[in-house]
Amino acid sequence: MFKSLYSPDGKKINHSGRSYVGETMQLEGDLRTSGSIDVAGLINGNMFVSEMTVVDTGSIRGEIEAATIEINGHVEGKISADTVIIGKTAVIKGDIFFKNTLKTEEGADIDGYIKRANNGKSNTEEDIAIEEIVERSESIKKPKPIHVVQQKKAV
Repeated sequence: MFKSLYSPDGKKINHSGRSYVGETMQLEGDLRTSGSIDVAGLINGNMFVSEMTVVDTGSIRGEIEAATIEINGHVEGKISADTVIIGKTAVIKGDIFFKNTLKTEEGADIDGYIKRANNGKSNTEEDIAIEEIVERSESIKKPKPIHVVQQKKAV
């Protein structure tokens, strides 16, 4: 039924792999695509996509996993991506985990943690230095307090 990529007049349809959720559209449930998607409407559910753009009017309530994501609208939920671009009109309530790049424009409203996800590398030099400082401070023992004993003078 839906297997054909031909239009009714027999011409092959140009399928760019880019989908669009319009301003008047509301989608309930999880969405998975190996292509790209532009969101101008409301999505209540988790998103697992290759590339995603949330425009000013777009709103997502749910977890997002993407290779690349650009946010200019509202997102409420955890964001995990290789590259995250946050525009000045973005409002995000949730944690952001990125692997390679994070770009945030002045004016964006972010309520959550931002953390670089591990690229599969072992600890970086900075992580190792921080761990050494923490271990060093924990291993330093506090000196024992000195008790001073006063002797009473005989009068």
